[in-house]
Amino acid sequence: MLLTVNDLHVTYRTPGQKPVEAVRGVSFSVDAGESLGIVGESGCGKSSLARTVIGLQPPTSGSLCFEGHDLTRLDPAAFRRYRRAAQMVFQDAAGSLNPRMTVRQTLEEVLRVHNMVTAERVTGRVGELLDRVGLPAKVLSAYPREISGGQCQRVSFARCLALEPRLIIADEPVSALDVSVQARILNLVRTLQSELRLAIILISHDLAVVRNICDRVAVMYAGGFVESGAAAEVLDAPRHAYTRALLAAVPDVGRALRRRCGASGQPLY
Repeated sequence: MLLTVNDLHVTYRTPGQKPVEAVRGVSFSVDAGESLGIVGESGCGKSSLARTVIGLQPPTSGSLCFEGHDLTRLDPAAFRRYRRAAQMVFQDAAGSLNPRMTVRQTLEEVLRVHNMVTAERVTGRVGELLDRVGLPAKVLSAYPREISGGQCQRVSFARCLALEPRLIIADEPVSALDVSVQARILNLVRTLQSELRLAIILISHDLAVVRNICDRVAVMYAGGFVESGAAAEVLDAPRHAYTRALLAAVPDVGRALRRRCGASGQPLY
């Protein structure tokens, strides 16, 4: 198994205030080529979980194992290797990019700092990364503020791929994008997963996005998982009341149109 998380707890402590347990006893696993969707309402602990798995937030207790190695016990050099193998794409794509660096500089910096290719290969590798995420060469000279949100998100994926990761955690990667742009980003995620056998953890509150991408789904509520399983099973035949409530909250456009048009098919107002 590529990643195994067991009984993970994450608690935030502020002097003079009551501790906040953001993640409570969460366990799951994901293997190469698999995609796991983690869904739930805002504030349920999804992002805290993602930040802990990627190494930005230390766990309070529990274990995280990557390829059999306990991440909480790695020496600094081994942990740096893990941070190359596991990458994260953030919701605010433009905000996650350096505003003072062009797309070319952003990608070249990653390749050079981590010695991914020889100096002679840097330019060619940058071109390959752009091709992989479907961006034209003209964006290389652009700053994040000069390209669209969807293009910024593709640059974020390209930056991740520069390190040849085995796991990508995508935290609400399309929630701030137009529907048509969302579709292109989701198609990109599916292609990367199938062609590169990447493990994908998709954090989202959008059940349609998760259904479209993920093999398995875990439903998170108040810091813990209340239901998990194959995506079709969880989303088509939910067992937990919270999962049913999430599904009931999704707008049914077809039903709304039928109500509005009535039996005649003509609008009632």
